[in-house]
Amino acid sequence: MRRQRLASRRNGMLCSISQYSIVPLSRQPRPTRFSMTTTRPANPPAVPAPPFRLPDIPERHPDDMTSVDNLHQYGAIANVIQYLGNPDTTIVSAEHYIVPGPAYVAGESRYPDLLVAFDADPGAYKARNGYVVSEQGKPPDFVLEVASRRTASDDLEGKKDYYERLGVGEYWLFDSEGEFYRFTLRGYRLEGGRYEPILVDEISPGVFQGYSVALNLNLRAADAYLGWHDPHTEEHIPTLTTETARAESAEARAESAEARAESAETQVKELEAEIRRLRAGG
Repeated sequence: MRRQRLASRRNGMLCSISQYSIVPLSRQPRPTRFSMTTTRPANPPAVPAPPFRLPDIPERHPDDMTSVDNLHQYGAIANVIQYLGNPDTTIVSAEHYIVPGPAYVAGESRYPDLLVAFDADPGAYKARNGYVVSEQGKPPDFVLEVASRRTASDDLEGKKDYYERLGVGEYWLFDSEGEFYRFTLRGYRLEGGRYEPILVDEISPGVFQGYSVALNLNLRAADAYLGWHDPHTEEHIPTLTTETARAESAEARAESAEARAESAETQVKELEAEIRRLRAGG
């Protein structure tokens, strides 16, 4: 009897459930969604960052001008530029910063008195107002510092370490009087990531000379002047002074030849006039 009641209850439930249509959830209609459209302000156009440019070097103190004028007095920089060749791929410059990447760190970034870099981009050097190693793809091949009272200590230690870390091929120091460095000429060449001294000989009393592999030149310090000599001929590369003297000599020879030609022409005219006079008289 109890089983019959349960069955009837179950049947009743089944009957009552069957009165409703059961729709699977996947088929049930989804409520309509209303999307709210919000107007977002348009992003302003991106402003390109200004191109990286190194600052100018500080104005030189009078004490720093002791012997750096040596590089300019005789046109040494211009002479080295002319001697070393292709200006499209060679940088010969002075007094601009050298940095590893596009960043300037005050108190750490250094600038040499003379820089030489082969297979480089002079246009990028000019645009950046200095030498950016990561952009050039290589460090400079040669740098030179000229002694002064205020910079001597940094030249001997801080700059040497800085150029070594950057991988600069050769580092040279020149002191016209030997007053600040306690020597006249010294050079270092990068070998295995470390600077090793370059042999500098005293080839005659007070004349010191060392060979730069980077430039294929002998650097010679004599009479408070730094000279640049061909290692094969031992002759000094053309300088502003010698080129000016040569040009003046050539101009003098040309003027002398022109004067001789004018004198000869005058003599010919006088001779022709004399012949005409004699013929007229005869």
